[in-house]
Amino acid sequence: MSRPLRIFLCCQQSDRRHAVPAYAFWAGYFRDALAEAGHVCLEAPDCDWAAGLRPEEQLTAENWADRTWAAALDFLRREQARQPVDFFLGYLFPRQVSRPALSAIRALGIPCVNFFCDNVREFRRIPAAYHGFDLHWVPEHKALPVYARDRLPVLHAPMACWIPPAQRTPVPHETRPVTFVGTRDEQRERLFADALRLGWSGDLCGPGWESAATAPAAPPPRARDPLVLLRRQIDFARQHGVPALARKYARALRPPAAISDAVFAPHARPAQFGEAYWPALREATVCIGVNRYPSLRFPFDRPDTYSRLRDLEAPMCGACYLTEWTEGLDELYDLGTEIETYRTAAELVEKSRALSADAPRRQRMRVAAQRRALADHSITRTLAAIASRLGCDR
Repeated sequence: MSRPLRIFLCCQQSDRRHAVPAYAFWAGYFRDALAEAGHVCLEAPDCDWAAGLRPEEQLTAENWADRTWAAALDFLRREQARQPVDFFLGYLFPRQVSRPALSAIRALGIPCVNFFCDNVREFRRIPAAYHGFDLHWVPEHKALPVYARDRLPVLHAPMACWIPPAQRTPVPHETRPVTFVGTRDEQRERLFADALRLGWSGDLCGPGWESAATAPAAPPPRARDPLVLLRRQIDFARQHGVPALARKYARALRPPAAISDAVFAPHARPAQFGEAYWPALREATVCIGVNRYPSLRFPFDRPDTYSRLRDLEAPMCGACYLTEWTEGLDELYDLGTEIETYRTAAELVEKSRALSADAPRRQRMRVAAQRRALADHSITRTLAAIASRLGCDR
C-alpha cells in the first residue's frame, strides 16, 4: 500500500465499564493493528459505542443512538474537511446501527465497512440494519451463504486479531499442561465432562469451572407486561426459528442433566486475563480450542460450530494448537501440520495424548502455525484487501 490510510474506527470503544459481555479488547486489537501498519486511527471522542450493547429498551429510553451518531457525524465532517477519510470501519451490532447516519457518512464520500464475527450464532437472516454498508467483513465460512442470499458485498477474511510483538517470539519452554482457557458454558462443560470420563488430563482456566456459581450469571427475570412477553417470544421465533422456540420451552420443562462442579474442580484453574492471558496459551503443552456454542437452534447433543477468535490468537502467539473442527479451518491452516483438530471428545483425548508425547512435533506445529497466522491472517493484510476493494489504495 502506497500511503497510510485514515480510518474512522467505531469498535465498542468506551471510557467506562459496562455490564455487558467482553468487548474492550476489540478496540485495542484494531487500534494497535492500525498503528503497527502505519495507518491513522480516527476515534470520535464523544462516542460511547460500548453503551450501545446494553438492552434495547435502555438505549431507546436514553436516546443513545441519536446522541452517539450525531457526535460521530460532527467529528467525521470536521475530519473530512481537514483531510479526506478513507473509510469507516465498525464492529456494530444491528441495534447500534443508524441507517440514516450511514447514508450521511456515504454522502460525505466515505465508504462504510462493518466487521461482525457472530453471524452464525446471531442470524438466520442478515438484519435490515446491515444493508446500508458498502462492505461486510465476514470471518465465518458458514455465514457467507446468508449474506449471499441478500446479495450483500462481502470480504471473507479471518477474525480481527492482533497480538503484542513480545508474544511473537519463540516459546522458551512449556510451563503448563494441556490447557483450555475460557468460560464454562453448557456445551463446553458437556464436552470436557465426556473427555474427563475418557481419561483426558489438563487444566480448565476460566470463570465457572471450579463452581458454576462463579460464572457470569444471567440477570434475574423481571415481571413484564404479558403483551411485552408475547412480543419477545414472537421476536425470538423470527430471529431463531419456531423449532428454537419449541426447544426453549422443552428445555424449561426438562433441562439437560446437571454436571457436578466436583467433576471439574480438580482441573479448574483461575481465569487468565491481561498479561497472564498470552502465556496461558503459548506456554501450554497443548492449547485447546472449542468451536461449539450454546444455541437453541440446534439439538443439545448436536451443537453447531464455527471458527472462533482463539483459532487466530493461539497460533499467532506460538501455541501448539488443537481445536474443534469446523468448516473453513482448512482455508486458514494446513490441518495436521500447522494445527490439529478433533471432532469428538474421544478424539480430543486421543490427540491431546499424542501431542503431549511428541515434543518435536509440537515445536514444528508452533513454528508453522505462527508463521502462517502472522503472515496470512493479520488485520493489516485484511485492511489492505478492504482498501483494494474500495479503491482506497490508488
